Amino acid sequence: MAVCQAAAWCYRGGSISAEPRINDRIRVPEVRLVGPSGEQVGIVPLAKALELAQEYDLDLVEVAATARPPVCKLMDYGKFKYESAMKAREARKNQAHTVIKEMKLRPKIDPHDYDTKKGHVVRFLKQGDKVKITIMFRGREQSRPELGFRLLQRLASDVEELGFIESNPKQDGRNMIMVLGPHKKKTEAMAEAREAQAARKAERQGYTHDDDAEAADEGVEAPAEATSEATSEAPAETPSEA
Repeated sequence: MAVCQAAAWCYRGGSISAEPRINDRIRVPEVRLVGPSGEQVGIVPLAKALELAQEYDLDLVEVAATARPPVCKLMDYGKFKYESAMKAREARKNQAHTVIKEMKLRPKIDPHDYDTKKGHVVRFLKQGDKVKITIMFRGREQSRPELGFRLLQRLASDVEELGFIESNPKQDGRNMIMVLGPHKKKTEAMAEAREAQAARKAERQGYTHDDDAEAADEGVEAPAEATSEATSEAPAETPSEA
């Protein structure tokens, strides 16, 4: 009966909490206790473990529930959760996902359009992404696959400093496909992008400070010595004859 109720509860969308049991939520007669600094205290009754937690002003946290007896540790659980969340956030921030961009071209592409498409490919490779190049054939173009092959070879040659041919050109129905891979790893590209953004921000702040300094210089009054000297050199007025 209990198994059926549990199954019905799971079917309704319930889930078992992933949070470890702490303090009074631990329901075992004894635990294998680990101290605040990682030292092994040994197997002690649960009441004794809770008493030690109160003495240290810490939490009793069950870190290995499947062990016999369960392993518990004395720690500041709130601080532990915060540090774990920060580490997970940093890991997600630095995590690199492999992305495949796609660029479509025609065998008889216009030179200007080719330069535009190549610019996009360059940007993708600099970001550390792979690029899938697709040549689309239409009508009589399907009888001239060498046009697409030469175009793909030309593009690969133009961007060889940033990427390499990961998958050689191959015919796929009316299309010809080639995959370019970046020389840089995604993590390296992300790090360089962050550094460039920080440099641009610092440069903008530097320009602001320089502009303020120039504005202050333009508003500085002339020194007093220069003013007195100009006054002394001014010609004296000649009194008019009566």
